[in-house]
Amino acid sequence: MALHSTSTYSSVVHSQESPSYAYLLQESQQNPRWLNSTSLLKPSFIVTPKTQNEIQGAILCAKKHSLQVRVMSGGHDYEGLSFLCKTPFIILDLIDYRSININLEDETAWIQSGATIGEVYYNIAKKSDILGFPAGLCPSVGVGGHFSGGGIGTMMRKYGLSADNIIDANLVDANGRILNRETMGEDVFWAIRGGGGASFGVISAWKVRLVRVPPLVTVFTIHKMLDQEGVKLVHKWQYIASKLPENLFIRVLIQQIDGVDSHGNVKVLFNSLFLGLKTDVFSIMNTNFPELGLKMEDCAEMSWIRSVLYFTGYQKGEPLEILLDRTTQYKSNLKAKSDFVIEPMPESVFQGISERFSQQKMAFMIMDPLGGRMDEILESEIPFPHRKGNIYNIQYIVKWGSNEGSKLHLDWIQSLYKYMEPYVSNSPRSAYLNYRDLDLGINQQGNYLSYRQAITWGTKYFKGNFQRLERAKHQIDPSNFFTNEQSIPPLSY
Repeated sequence: MALHSTSTYSSVVHSQESPSYAYLLQESQQNPRWLNSTSLLKPSFIVTPKTQNEIQGAILCAKKHSLQVRVMSGGHDYEGLSFLCKTPFIILDLIDYRSININLEDETAWIQSGATIGEVYYNIAKKSDILGFPAGLCPSVGVGGHFSGGGIGTMMRKYGLSADNIIDANLVDANGRILNRETMGEDVFWAIRGGGGASFGVISAWKVRLVRVPPLVTVFTIHKMLDQEGVKLVHKWQYIASKLPENLFIRVLIQQIDGVDSHGNVKVLFNSLFLGLKTDVFSIMNTNFPELGLKMEDCAEMSWIRSVLYFTGYQKGEPLEILLDRTTQYKSNLKAKSDFVIEPMPESVFQGISERFSQQKMAFMIMDPLGGRMDEILESEIPFPHRKGNIYNIQYIVKWGSNEGSKLHLDWIQSLYKYMEPYVSNSPRSAYLNYRDLDLGINQQGNYLSYRQAITWGTKYFKGNFQRLERAKHQIDPSNFFTNEQSIPPLSY
């Protein structure tokens, strides 16, 4: 595979015979569940471009040799779509394409897609004490997938998603054209902000609008058991979390991490970020959620960047440079699913969840409140449609060790998902693209990709925005070069 570039062949193109190939393939995949998959091919080459021209060259070369392209920025795709394929393919791994240029004057930044969220946070904090960016909690997640899928995080009630704060982008299309917002057109620019980038081309860089953060923020975490008291607290949280001031974000984590316990040892955590001082959040909580029993000593004031480390789970006093570590702290096999909730659930639902969680060694249910700024943005503003009317979203995760079979755990999360069906959104039962779930439906590879195939999963992620995504796909990639099990089909299909 000839690739003309300023770099040497071995440092950009990694063949199956090269020592770097196995290392890149293993280190970049954050879900070990897919490492030993026998039903899927390994990439013919891994390309690690350092320039946009090398991205362009890789696409044109792959197209010439009838190879699919999988694009990876952090390797966190839950279903492995950024590094797996059933037909011959290459991986375009953007690990060496990750510069971040911050403009303090206009409070913007250009971020290359291979950067991680942690690198973004770190670089902003090194330049400013009053600027931040609304994105996710896991610092090793790559911005390429995170931004293009939406990007929920602790500041979304104040500033919206990552994708709500993108103002320009660079995209390399299937013909090797290097495009920006103006030259790709508003339909395509709309599509890549929440519609997933992999359907449209290789988004090489993003221009984002940074946001103001106060010199001090407040965090707290209240630990409870999911017993009678804990169930009542979670039940009450549902009624108030999306209606609190937009500066206050309180998420709920239901978790079982101590192994199977027939007596029930399921924990529930109330995990909060407040963009302000602890005296103010204490007053808000006393007024709106006194049942939680928040005490002043539960609250800790710190800089915004320190709150990033707090939510990641790092110990107090860790250097900021730990955000530059691209490896996931604890790699394990996992399966995830998601939901959006429009009405509070009865207490009995959480009692049932507690019973189910006690059957697992390691399971999580993460509930993020919406409301605030998320209610003000129209469903059609970007492809992410889960706005006003949704009170919180849920991420379900089950994890298991390398020496365990997967079927038991996959059956368990399917059972939990079915149990939740009467209590979550319906028509469609919505899902979040970045919590990728192939159980929702897939495109049948090898057949002519049809609207009928794709709409089964597409409306769950995008609701009424799916048809506009198809039109954008038709504009930028009518021959459907960029395709996978859940890629948007061109309108003509």
